[in-house]
Amino acid sequence: MKSILGIGNALTDILAILPDSSLLERFHLPPGSMQHVDMETGDEIWNMLRPLGVHYVAGGSAANTITCTSILGMPSGYIGKIGDDELGLLFKSDEEQYGVKCTLLKGTHSSGRSMVFVTEANAERTFAVYLGAALELVPEDLKPEYFEGYDYFHIEGYLVQNQALIRKAVQMAKEAGCTISIDMASYNVVESNNAFLHDLVGKYVDIVFANETESKAYTKISDPRLALDEIARQCHIAVVKIGKNGSWVKSGDEVHFIESWPGTAVDATGAGDTYAAGFLYAHSLGLPLKACGETGSIIAAKVVEVIGTKIDIPRWKTAKAEIRDLISRY
Repeated sequence: MKSILGIGNALTDILAILPDSSLLERFHLPPGSMQHVDMETGDEIWNMLRPLGVHYVAGGSAANTITCTSILGMPSGYIGKIGDDELGLLFKSDEEQYGVKCTLLKGTHSSGRSMVFVTEANAERTFAVYLGAALELVPEDLKPEYFEGYDYFHIEGYLVQNQALIRKAVQMAKEAGCTISIDMASYNVVESNNAFLHDLVGKYVDIVFANETESKAYTKISDPRLALDEIARQCHIAVVKIGKNGSWVKSGDEVHFIESWPGTAVDATGAGDTYAAGFLYAHSLGLPLKACGETGSIIAAKVVEVIGTKIDIPRWKTAKAEIRDLISRY
């Protein structure tokens, strides 16, 4: 079985059910919004949440993808940076319980966290994100031996704002013989790093994952099908996801539309991360391009049926059975 290494912002997702909106008002968090907060605010919110019986789970885009590849059976590793604190230990133990081999360096700030508040009245979700130690990952932290033995290297787009770090990482990954993939992660990140991303994709990246808004930001083309063509000219495989309407995949002259797998969506968080995991897993098995997209679609359909980014055991069993059935038809 081929192996995969990911790099990203090591964040612990903290899910809290709030009886009312008073905490949101106190910290000036508009309901339904996603706000970045500083260290003092992040620590204050965290201390207030502790007595509420919150739910913790290791998160961050690349970590979500790598967790899924490990569950699917790929030997999987992860590089990130955490603080010397309780949340850092929680992140490490959560990843390791899924079999992920972690290289988690220690920063001087508190561990990064994404605090998710669900207000009971209408189940609206509000985010307060403190990146903390995750932002301290620097090029000098990387060592060639971190990449040795891996077949794939997966990058989350949120990291490209640290251009020196990503450039060194992809250089080391290429030297190690890795197939490199990137999930563009956010249209505003793409917009603010467009020239760098084009250079990165053109020189190093083999597989690009983008959603509709990210592909538009990257190519300046609003039609996702045409944006797919433009991205595919710059790399080996291009994937453009269009949410509940499915996805497009292209390599060279080969192009396929992938329908969304049936599922009852309650929360789209993590759908793109899990799609990438399924796609890369199928690609590592040498499956055809269309099967790779279909495998991604199967897993994405399971994560949207749960709140948060972690698929439960019954759904994983169903997903694995559906993937085995899919593989048997190719």
